[in-house]
Amino acid sequence: MTDALLVYRAEFPILDRVTYLVSNSLGAMPRGVPERLAEYADAWDRRGVRAWAEGWWTMPLTVGDEIAPLLGAGPGEVAMFPNVTLAQAAVLSALDYAPPRDTIVMTGLDFPSVRYVYDHLAARLGARIVSVPSDDGIGIDTARLLEAIDERTRIVAVSHVLFRSAYIMDADAICRRAHDVGALVSLDAFHSVGVIPVDVRASGVDFLTGGVLKWLCGGPGGAFLYVSPGVRETLEPALTGWQAHARPFAFEHEMEFGHGASRWLNGTPVIPALYAAIEGPRIVRKAGIDAIRAKSLRQTARLVSFADAHGWPVNAPRDPARRGGTVAFDVPNGYAVAQALLARDILVDYRPEAGIRVAPHFYTDDREIDDAVNAMASILETGAWHQFSAPRAVVT
Repeated sequence: MTDALLVYRAEFPILDRVTYLVSNSLGAMPRGVPERLAEYADAWDRRGVRAWAEGWWTMPLTVGDEIAPLLGAGPGEVAMFPNVTLAQAAVLSALDYAPPRDTIVMTGLDFPSVRYVYDHLAARLGARIVSVPSDDGIGIDTARLLEAIDERTRIVAVSHVLFRSAYIMDADAICRRAHDVGALVSLDAFHSVGVIPVDVRASGVDFLTGGVLKWLCGGPGGAFLYVSPGVRETLEPALTGWQAHARPFAFEHEMEFGHGASRWLNGTPVIPALYAAIEGPRIVRKAGIDAIRAKSLRQTARLVSFADAHGWPVNAPRDPARRGGTVAFDVPNGYAVAQALLARDILVDYRPEAGIRVAPHFYTDDREIDDAVNAMASILETGAWHQFSAPRAVVT
């Protein structure tokens, strides 16, 4: 079978040197990024401070427009942030939590960095958190989550795709239930945008955050926030800054929020990261998210079948409709095995309570999957993992 998406391999130079199966952690760099960063350096060198008025100042919105089509959003509806933690904190800070609407519903499998800010800031804002646990460490029972959403709920803040297991949450059902009881929904879509179709209009989600770091191949420092038209102008985030002011260069003492996505911005943007963020989303849009999803379903099914053939437990959903772009193999001595794979230029990652996460993307050749699984089997069989010690710390 001819794989039409392999034509995009030429856009990612690292694919000529290594087997890249870690796009769920850091997407491969597009070959156009050095040129983009050179544009940034050239603008700073030649134009100096004038570069702000010649495009830098509006980049959080113009780069957001590059990502908006992948969310089903329109121009001017997506704002860029340095990271998702800050974007989620802005959402959290925009709401009041006076009784009886004093509850935030989350899950036991949401990304820790987001949980940290909610756990610590929510208490100071007078909110209580209801966390829905997982029964199997892979997914969250939808009925149980919906039952936790009631008339006390102010906002439901959950991951769209769970980072450890790639379990896809039922965003449509969550939004329906929340809106039925008068609550809002904030989705952390870092592990969904770029590998599965996302449509903020269809789901009716109120807030959606994500980043270009992973499946969008845009590098660190480029996160984004979508706020629905229904709530965008009615809220004022306490985590704010001069970019959100209606007249930022008037340097007024009192805050007057601007309109649209800009009212959700805060301080001075990280311009180099925004230059780097552009190329990846453009390539993903050109490849087509439906084609990317179809290939992801096929290749993750291939990984699951290989794991079954070797008798390796899989910490990923068996139902393809609930499985994102990653399959985690829970093999013995998983951290050391992952290090042995990295030493062979097979790029994967390891996560506690998940295992070795393998994440093919639209530029992955089936043969690379076969080679990676065969290498894993060889490492386990020969004991080649013994030379790698246990982790002191694992970057997430």
